[in-house]
Amino acid sequence: MIRVVQVALPALLFSLSTVSSASDEIHAVSDEVSTKVNEDVSNDIEKITVESSTTANTKPVGTFGSPVSNLEYHPRVDLQSRNMAEAQADVTIRGGIFENTGFRVGSATLLDPQTGHYFAEIPIAQEMLSNANVLTGADNALLGVNSSVGTVSRNWTPIKTAGSASIGAGNNNFNLQRIHSGVSMALGDSTDWTLGLEGEFSRSESDGTIENGDHDFQRASARIQLVGPSSQTDLFFGSQDKFFGWPNMYTPFNVNETEDLETQLLILNHKQEYAQDSTFEISTYYRNNKDHYVFSRENPDIFEAFHETDVKSIALSGRHAQTASFALNYSTQFIADSIKSTTLENNFTSRHYYKFSVLPEYRMDLQNDQALTVRLGAAFDDTNRDDSQVSLIGDITWDTINADDTSQTIYLSYAEASQVAGYTAIGGSDSGGLFRSNYNLERETTKNIELGLVLDRETWRLDSAIFYRQDNDLTDWTYSLSSTSARSANPVDIDTLGLELLAVKRFENSEIITSYTFLEKSEDYGAADIDASFYALNFPDHRVTLGVIWHPSDIVEVRVDNEWRKQEENILRNGDDDALFTHLSLKVSPSQIKGLDIVLAADNLWDESFEEIPGTPGRGEQYTISATYNW
Repeated sequence: MIRVVQVALPALLFSLSTVSSASDEIHAVSDEVSTKVNEDVSNDIEKITVESSTTANTKPVGTFGSPVSNLEYHPRVDLQSRNMAEAQADVTIRGGIFENTGFRVGSATLLDPQTGHYFAEIPIAQEMLSNANVLTGADNALLGVNSSVGTVSRNWTPIKTAGSASIGAGNNNFNLQRIHSGVSMALGDSTDWTLGLEGEFSRSESDGTIENGDHDFQRASARIQLVGPSSQTDLFFGSQDKFFGWPNMYTPFNVNETEDLETQLLILNHKQEYAQDSTFEISTYYRNNKDHYVFSRENPDIFEAFHETDVKSIALSGRHAQTASFALNYSTQFIADSIKSTTLENNFTSRHYYKFSVLPEYRMDLQNDQALTVRLGAAFDDTNRDDSQVSLIGDITWDTINADDTSQTIYLSYAEASQVAGYTAIGGSDSGGLFRSNYNLERETTKNIELGLVLDRETWRLDSAIFYRQDNDLTDWTYSLSSTSARSANPVDIDTLGLELLAVKRFENSEIITSYTFLEKSEDYGAADIDASFYALNFPDHRVTLGVIWHPSDIVEVRVDNEWRKQEENILRNGDDDALFTHLSLKVSPSQIKGLDIVLAADNLWDESFEEIPGTPGRGEQYTISATYNW
């Protein structure tokens, strides 16, 4: 989709979303192909942006959609799954690990204090949220909380009067049922205010793509929305229950492990626009997550663990435009959490987190439709249990608009960020058990510098950047050949060099999205008895993605995502270090029945057995057929 928008903030690399001049957040990208021209062309710098989804497919194969669906094909995300992405997903960005990635809804980062494995347990229907935007560098340092490398950010969408009902079936005894409906109505006699109601119920189950890889999921979510001339308020509640199994899910001992998760989430969110190009958003939430982990489903008495976490938080972020040249970007969040556990120590069961960040922005209009934007600020992180940290944030961006309305952007950014370790890493036993904590873990710090070039043309877009990141005291889970019965939490200093390239090309009835990523790491654990890393050194040296959307006729749509990777060698991995994954879907919308979509889909089309997490079996093939009636 070609869109003309006004920007004053830096174009972030590999993001296909537009940077809004009304806030310092990256806004959602669109799935549809269309052209929108800004009618209010002024003397300000303008920018053409080729917009598209970052993946061709928008729905998963084998269950209903969740906030992590299809992120495994996202150019900027390396998703390492157990069973499947919607079962247990470790979302990593730019060679980080799962606990370096935050999940942000509205202005609040959703936290699970036990472990980052559960960060993505977010019981929100996909229709309620914008597409995923990946924040890195300065934007992550400004808006993310306890996520030192990147943040997957989503906004609340306006409720529409529409709905759908779906049923699905497939191999491995897969079946799915889902219903979603929303209604938006004028509030009384007012034409400026609307009230919206939205709800959904989804469930799926299967025997799994490999033996003992079964799942049984269900989710219910609902929200009330009030929209005014310059505001949107959302009250949301969601609940989901997930049971799934997988051999060697967390341990390399050839046992069939299971997880049983229950998650409840209550969120109140308000977004307000005011004055000229100014906005703020306030979010508050309560999250409860219960986890029942069984080491061996055949012999559950060997080892099982129960955890329950409670998180309460309030967050505020926004952009205040003082003049046409100067604005203040800001973000703050307070989080209070607690945990009940059968395996963690009783002296570390709660923590408070504080984050304050401010990023002043100054823009200068230059000659020949050029603009220079400078941002320089800092963030302050603290908890009631750890040392505080002040982090520097800054970037400079040079935007140019050409005579044919094409554009290019060059930016240089430097950002520091920090975080503290989860309870499993720091609050359990350090001498026995399957997962050994480390009481000496300190606050993790990250320094990231990058140089990027973005080219926008009428029918194509290229994002490119090279970055260098230093992670100090990063918490990793390691393995020692002299102690083969446990995974241990250990700090590591890692330097990461990365190159990212992303290209999007739109044709008359098709679209191509392709990317290439290169990563190189050097690490120092400061210890001689560490022989392998489960996470920090589990990354692709080279990764290529290719997505295609093709509309051969009015009633047929073909979507295909491909990912090829060459993974860094790891002594814990069984099998090859390279892999090719394909997700293919064919949608037929018969003209005889308006609103009906029939979808044939396949995931892991080549039955790739690559271990995304070393020692944990990869997923198998999944084929489904589904029918959805939309109204």
